[in-house]
Formats: sequence, structure tokens, C-alpha cells
Amino acid sequence: MALPELALLALAGVSFEFIYEEAPFPSCHASTLIECPAPGSPGSATEGEILAAWFGGTDEGERDVKIWGARRGREGWSKPALLASDPMYPCWNPVLFREERKDGPARVWLFYKAGRDPQSWSGFFKSSDDEGRTFGAAEILPAGILGPVKNKPLLTPDGEILCGTSVESHGAWASWVDVLDSTRKTWRKHGPISVPGKPLGIIQPAVVPGDAPGAYRMFTRSSEAIGRICIADSRDGGKTWTDARPGSLVNPDSGIDAVRLADGRIVLLHNDSARARTPLSISVSKDLGETWKKAADLETERGEYSYPAVIELRAGGVACTYTWQRKRIRFARIPAEALGER
Repeated sequence: MALPELALLALAGVSFEFIYEEAPFPSCHASTLIECPAPGSPGSATEGEILAAWFGGTDEGERDVKIWGARRGREGWSKPALLASDPMYPCWNPVLFREERKDGPARVWLFYKAGRDPQSWSGFFKSSDDEGRTFGAAEILPAGILGPVKNKPLLTPDGEILCGTSVESHGAWASWVDVLDSTRKTWRKHGPISVPGKPLGIIQPAVVPGDAPGAYRMFTRSSEAIGRICIADSRDGGKTWTDARPGSLVNPDSGIDAVRLADGRIVLLHNDSARARTPLSISVSKDLGETWKKAADLETERGEYSYPAVIELRAGGVACTYTWQRKRIRFARIPAEALGER
């Protein structure tokens, strides 16, 4: 008799857990995660702690929606804690980013948005010098700058922070990159990046390093008018980009995330469906996303399993968070061997 899907995943070493069982909000979405060194274990190959964040409230877009977070240490997950809120508007799409610094402790950034809807968002951030245990006051980004709109930024060799971002205006979508310079004082915006002839096009880029110095590749969510994860490239540090083109993976107008592993492969989490936010799948590519092989389906039941975030772990393998039925945030740890041959 065939084993259930979760049993097969368990045999492959994939582990699942909910970040919380109870919370002071009924609905949640749009999670993000980073790995921080565990106290007393600074080594790069040792398992760290996981810091996760998401938005939660009555429902997406309601005024009581705030940014919440939790930390996973040796004793499991802490209770959800309030990280950010806005006195007038709902909060949206937090993005965590951990920046190693030569002149001081690592800095953890918490980017998020606030506004009535995506068409009226303003970008905000908070920062922490104690691995995300406490954050400073909220700071607003310059007008027209949202920072990373859903997925994690990259630290460039020049010390800049490169953020995949996008704008959803009425009837038109496009992607950009917002770049924070090495002094952490000046933002630049490069784009728009779009699919020719498709004004209702692409949003929420996941950017990964390319195959040469200064090269980057982005994978994007697309509208139903396109229906596939799209790809665009930069070869000059993110200043200019090719037009986006549909790739081989379908996309039901749902968020994705990707990470390039130390061994060069790309791991991408996505809904492998033309219409539904299920299944939630892991696909792996050895050729920068031109071709893909599915490694596993994390969720296959009816419902919504969406908006994944994925990172490579210091000790190997990857970890991810995602929305589970808009009721909870689920965390999964996927060992390197479950991703297939290198």
C-alpha cells in the first residue's frame, strides 16, 4: 500500500512543525525567515536559531493587521510577539534580512509595508543589533522606495543591499530592484522590468546570484495573463535588466521564493498549478532555472499553501516557512539529500 505523502517526506528526512498553535489573531500570511547564530555556537557550520515573521490580524487588508514574529531555539518556538504596527493602516509582507558587518555586530533588518492596499503602500524598516531579539523604532523609506517587496535581499560584493521589488498599480504590474548603497544612506531604483506586451505582468521578484561577477537572475510571480514563473537577467550588478520571459514552471498568480545554494543549484518553492495555491512544491535546477526537477510536494491537500520563503541553512539543507490555510505559518526543514543529486 502506498504511503501518504507526508510519510514519504518523513522518510526523506523532511520535518514539519507549526510555528504556533494559538495566537492573538485569526488570520496570517506572507512569512519570512532568517537563521541567526545560536548563543554560544558562532561557528558557520553549526545549527543556528530561526527567526520568522509574518503579518497577522482579522484578515488581509484589515486595519488590525500587524507584523508578528517568533524565534526557534533549542526549546522550540517562542510565542508570537508583536514586531511592528501602524496606527492608521494594515501592515503587509515583512522581509527579514541578516547582514554581517566588519565594523560591528550583525544587523538584522525587518522591512515591511503599510497602507490601505498594495497600490498605496509605503515602505518601512526596523533594525536590530542583537540578532532580532529587539528592534529599534520604525523608519519610513523614501517615497517610491518599498525595499524588498516579498523576498529576501542580497548583499552584493560592493557592500550594497539589492532588493527585488515591484509595483501593483491599477491595471499594470512591473518589477524593479531597489538598491541601498554601502553607506546605508542612499537608495537607487532600477527598472521597470516587465514582459513585453503584458501590462498586467510580473511582481515579487526572487533574485539570486548569476553565473559571473555582477550577474543576477530574478524569478517572478506572474498574473493569470502570463501564467508562468518569469525570468529576467542583469549582468551589470542590477543596474540594467533584460525583458522578462516566461519560464517552464506554471504559476497561478501566487508568490514564490528561491535561493542559490553554495553548490550552485537553485531551489525554488512554488505552487505547481495553473489555478490553485496547492500543491506547494520544491523544484531544483542545475542550470540557473532553465530546466527544473521537482524534489517534493510539501502540501497536496485542497486549500491554500502559499507565499513560501526559503533559505539555505548553515549546517546544510534548506528551511522554509509558508502560509497554511491562512490560519497558521508552517516551518519545514529539508535536508540536502532530499533535494536530489548535486
